[in-house]
Order: sequence, then C-alpha cells, then structure tokens
Amino acid sequence: MRLSTERDLTQATPGYERTLVTLLFFTWGTVFLDRMAQLYLAPYFEPEFALTSEQIGMLASVLAITWALSGFFFGALSDRYGRRRVLLPAVFVFSVLSVASGLARTFGELLAVRALMGVAEGPCWAVITALVEESSPVDRRGRNVGIVVSAAALVGLAVAPVISTQVAARWGWRAAFFLTGIPGVLLGVLLAKIVREPDGSQRARGGAHGIQGARDYLKLLRYRNVWLCALAAIGFMTWLFSENVFAPLYITKVAGQSGTTAGFLLGASGLGSFVLALILPGVSDRVGRKPLLMGVALLSAVVPIALQIPALYAHLWLLAGIIFLANGGQCMPALVLVLVPTESVPARFAATAIGLVTLVGEVIGATAAPALGGRLAERYGLGVPLWLSAGGTAIVFLAGIFLKETVGTKPVEREWEPALAS
Repeated sequence: MRLSTERDLTQATPGYERTLVTLLFFTWGTVFLDRMAQLYLAPYFEPEFALTSEQIGMLASVLAITWALSGFFFGALSDRYGRRRVLLPAVFVFSVLSVASGLARTFGELLAVRALMGVAEGPCWAVITALVEESSPVDRRGRNVGIVVSAAALVGLAVAPVISTQVAARWGWRAAFFLTGIPGVLLGVLLAKIVREPDGSQRARGGAHGIQGARDYLKLLRYRNVWLCALAAIGFMTWLFSENVFAPLYITKVAGQSGTTAGFLLGASGLGSFVLALILPGVSDRVGRKPLLMGVALLSAVVPIALQIPALYAHLWLLAGIIFLANGGQCMPALVLVLVPTESVPARFAATAIGLVTLVGEVIGATAAPALGGRLAERYGLGVPLWLSAGGTAIVFLAGIFLKETVGTKPVEREWEPALAS
C-alpha cells in the first residue's frame, strides 16, 4: 500500500529521477574508489615507507574519523541550507586530494592528506543518499537507494582493487592515486549542470522547526531505530574495513599470493557485493527491511572466513566464486545507514539522521576497528582482523532482531512536531 507522506512530495519527474540516480551512482562510486584505493595499494607503498600493520590501520582510521565528523556536520548544514551548496565543493576537493595522496613523500604527509580526504568525502555520503531518498517515490525508495549505494561495491570493491593493483604493478602506486582523482572532477561538472535542489518544503532551513542546537540533535535518539541502526553501522563498518584493510596483506603475506591475485579475489568479492546490493534493497521494499538485513548479515560473514581457508587458494576460481556469492555487504549500508533511519524520523532531518548513524559507525567501526585490528595483527597474526570482521556481521544481525520494521508503517512526521515546539 502506498503511503501518502511528506516524503512523497518531490519535484522529480521520472526522467529526472533516472538521470539523478545514474549520476549519483557514479559519483558515489568515485567517492568510494578514492577511499578504498589506499587499502589495495598498501602492499605497494608499505615497503617504501617501512610501515607496520598498525600504521596501515591508522591510515584507514584517520580518514574514517574525519569522514564521520564531517559527514554529520555538513549533513546537518545541508538539511538547513541545501544539498547542492554542500555536495558540489566536496566533490571537487576530494578529487584534488586523491591526486595529492600520490605526491606524499612520508607516512606523515600521507596520513595528513588522507585525513583531509575524509573531511571532503564525509558530506558526500549524507548528501548523496538524502538526495536520492528525497527524489524517490516511496515504492521505489529502496530500489533507488540500493542502486546508488551499490556503486561502492562495483567501483570501490570490484573495479578499484583490480585497476589500482594493475596500475601500481606497472607504473607505481603514485600513478594509481593520480588516476583516481580524474573522475571526480568530471562528475563535479555534471552535478553542477544537472542536479536540482529538492523541494524546499521537505526541510525547514533555519525556520522554527529547524535543528537549532545539541538538544534537538539528541531528539533523534528518541527513535529506537536510530540507535539500533547506529549499532548495526558499527558492525557493518567493522566487517567492511577490518576485511578490506587486512585482507590484501593476509592474501599476500600469509597465503603467499601476489598483489594482483589479491586484487582479483577482492575484485570478485566486490563484484558480488555490487550484484546483491543492486537487487536486494529493492526487494526490501516488498518483504521488509528487517528480515533482509538479518539474512545479508549472516551471508556476509562467509567472506572473511573463506579467505582464511588454505585449501581454497589451490583453487582460486572456486574461492573467488564463494566470496562473490557471499558478499551481500553493500546491502547493509543501504538499509541501516539510509533507509531505516530516514524512514524512522521526519523527512526534514533526513541527512542529519544519516550523518548521525554514520558518525557512530565510522568512529567505532571504521576508526577503532582497523586500529585494533592492526594491533592484534602485530601480536597474533593477520588472521585475527579477519575474525574481527566476521564478528561485525554478528553485531548487525543482533541489532536487526530488535529493529522496528519501517516498510508499511505510519508516517512519523506529525509525531515530531510537539517535541520541536516544546
């Protein structure tokens, strides 16, 4: 049954909706390409800078913490002042910083550039997903969000490990960073020409109902789904980054494979994640967010476990097939970072809700988990971070048990009004 809510009031025509989803698909894919490239290039720049596993974890952690803080802050600003004003500068800046990563001469310089990269990329996540959610009819919301979010898997998890390692093997890791900066500039120009600001009635920018201070931010936590999604975000990002930071090192150092083989295996995993993320969020429009989330969490635990089975490395195509079929991971952020939070709070706070949930997940799952994984790897071996990754999916599953289903439930917009007026 189609619900008539304030979220359905959108200026998007079907043609514009398709164009927007396509453009934001490639934009989000480029963001994730730039973010993940450093993980796949670690085996190439590690010897030059003489890095430890803990330092490699730090590179992922510093980007995650600045991403989290920036996404929450600028996401809230976009709720008040508009999506375009935040998104367009961010796209151009992170593209320049990707090129700057290839110019780093020391570990300290690379760490600083990646921290700034997080500041620029953080707003893109909250604003891109809020744009899609606001411009989609309720019966296509899951499908459209799933399409855009799946770009992270196709570009960042499937294409990035293959392309970055191939370029690094031939022309060096610096050239790989230079290459990743080009698409963002081109997409920034297209965004400026095509993307329109969503209907201003969906947000109260600076008005009586706008978010004014810390007390109003905390009101988001009155909704059980918001803090449960934050918990699930911790689990998802623990799974994602513990695996992708340390799997290339495990494959090359423990399993004794080449860097290009690591790129092939992780590319197969990412391609599987793309296929499932492209399909399953749309399925959740019909079967519900909760059961799908729990099933995908259990399925995705297979990936870091399979990578630790020595016998499978004698049959690389079999291992690639297993992790291709099991990686439903990019369906998780579509559900717990976007769809469930935005369907659980008033539409005018969409980007703020996305930013808040992402903030918690990034600070703990994407920041603390790689740092902890690096320390554990130094002491107990590179297999431990992969078990930490599998544990992250268990957290997602447990959070899913207690989530309130949002598909087919009543609108929440009017429930918030008395709290804002108090």
